[in-house]
Amino acid sequence: MKIAHTVKLSVFVGENEDSQHVRDLFHRWLPLDWEKEKLSSEIQKATSFEQKVITIMTLTLAKEAHTSLFLKNLFSKLDAVQKLILLHQLESRLDDELNFFIRLDKNKLLKENKYAVTDSGDCFHIKISVAAFPKKMDVAKEVVRKLLDVEWKRY
Repeated sequence: MKIAHTVKLSVFVGENEDSQHVRDLFHRWLPLDWEKEKLSSEIQKATSFEQKVITIMTLTLAKEAHTSLFLKNLFSKLDAVQKLILLHQLESRLDDELNFFIRLDKNKLLKENKYAVTDSGDCFHIKISVAAFPKKMDVAKEVVRKLLDVEWKRY
């Protein structure tokens, strides 16, 4: 079953942060031969209000094999509490275009390898274009619930 049409990952990396560490995480999420699969992260530079250089790293996945592998790896790392947070915030995380948004705390993930949902800006942004057939909100919600695969009534 197709879960997502596309998945887009993005993260801001400050000039004092290790961008290779972020790239390594992208590769762990998608443990494939990137060259063979023709995968690459897009790099953009921006300047902050304090005139510091910020690197914006983006990875867009469109092949079903890539999106499925990424989602399987990501959701296997989230514990039940994090999945429940996403489930309880489902309404606010799913837009009218059926995109499901997740933010993961960048510092906890890079320093502690802890997957923690956050609302802060210093995060990994994940945008999942939910494959809902027919393209309706209720169908998309059910796809996300199955993706989260948590028995929320137990908690």
